[in-house]
Amino acid sequence: MRQNLRVSAQAGSTEASSVASFTSESVLLPSRSTRNRLKEVEGDDFVAFLQRAVEECRQDKQRGRRGGRDLVWERVRQEAQMAAAEEQLLASFLYSTVVNHAALESALAFHLANKLASPTLPSTILNEIFRKAMRETPDYGHIMRFDLLAVADRDPACTRIIDALLFFKGFHALQAHRVAHWLWQQRRYPLALALQSQVSKELQIDIHPAAWIGFGLFVDHGTGVVIGETARIGNNVSMLHHVTLGGTGTKLGDRHPKVEDGVLIGAGATILGNVTIGRGAMVGACTLLTTDLPPHSSAVGVPGRVIGVPRVATPATEMDQNPTHCMQRRSVEQNREQEVAGGRNGSAPSSSAS
Repeated sequence: MRQNLRVSAQAGSTEASSVASFTSESVLLPSRSTRNRLKEVEGDDFVAFLQRAVEECRQDKQRGRRGGRDLVWERVRQEAQMAAAEEQLLASFLYSTVVNHAALESALAFHLANKLASPTLPSTILNEIFRKAMRETPDYGHIMRFDLLAVADRDPACTRIIDALLFFKGFHALQAHRVAHWLWQQRRYPLALALQSQVSKELQIDIHPAAWIGFGLFVDHGTGVVIGETARIGNNVSMLHHVTLGGTGTKLGDRHPKVEDGVLIGAGATILGNVTIGRGAMVGACTLLTTDLPPHSSAVGVPGRVIGVPRVATPATEMDQNPTHCMQRRSVEQNREQEVAGGRNGSAPSSSAS
């Protein structure tokens, strides 16, 4: 069994422990030689720990408990301290952005404020806006941690939690949108649009503040993503770069796509109009859709056409974007139907596979 090291409060003090023995009393990290690749070292336990920590946060929120331990935040701070020890050039950045803060929300607000600052909205003002929005948005802490979990679970390039927190712009754009959406709901439309504009300029991701997005959205790479005003995205959805959820024509009203839970949208896909992408569906890369896509179906091409069903019930969590897997599954099902039909007719089933 792989061995991990528990990082103590005193520098240089460590204690060997089993990788699988995540407990509420400790946050486990790998040895110095492998700690840059946490997911490879810990395997499923990396995500399992995050899942449990996020669930504990949700339960604390439901019970109205305050001041409990935040295992996600404890681990983020430890990762930042270890990264600072490894890379001295980033030590000041890591301490000012992560280690010196009292909570994950505070660190995230500080980081986003510095990343999105402009002469119009300096970092001090943005920091206050972000912190206020995070405090007043119902369940924000739980939702944000679910977003972090989505990145850690679905992106092989994310080997530490601080990777997503500090460096992944898809996560940054999503959290900035949640603040802009809060401003929009407060009817502070100019400020919400100003924040959207700055995110689009700095991160090349354009999400209208009025768009509604559920928890656990994973935006991989993110460059060129456009999400329109009346779009709605369900929970645990994944999309890649250059995805467009847009409208058609100049009409007002509800004119953008509705994406249900568990959907995977491939790179460069364009979905136009007030159409619904059903639960657990998959849209292949560079596909153009202007009509509804039934639940648990896969579409590819221009214009998009249904070619089968995804390999799993929630393709967003598996990130399998190969459309031939859907076609192969459909072929197997067709062969079984032919065998059943052939048996009923008394003829021998065909041995060829389509």
